[in-house]
Amino acid sequence: MIRMNTHLGAIMLTEGYLSNLIGHAATGCFGVVRMNPASPAQGLKKVLKRAEELDDGVKVTAGDSPKAIVIDLHITVMYGVNVSAITDSIMNKVKYVVERETGLTVSAVNVFVDGMENS
Repeated sequence: MIRMNTHLGAIMLTEGYLSNLIGHAATGCFGVVRMNPASPAQGLKKVLKRAEELDDGVKVTAGDSPKAIVIDLHITVMYGVNVSAITDSIMNKVKYVVERETGLTVSAVNVFVDGMENS
């Protein structure tokens, strides 16, 4: 849980909210087929639920300052698209959406392309 104090009171963001926000922003970019599990725990959850969730493939860690975060994304992209263009688009969109919606600073967005698929 991320806690921010303001002059009006405290704001708490759950990891689930933040992961779903990031997953929604990333899957909305052209060329992204799906998110892939970022950890063995996410992989096990995916197998047990037998459903794809937006938070699959999202890992959020604390950045270098108190209100900064680092985001890791694991994705599969469409075959035949420019991977560099897709990853640049994802990095920019995720950073913009998270900073606009939460007020947090995004130090880095690391995109890992785990595979390509025909769609």
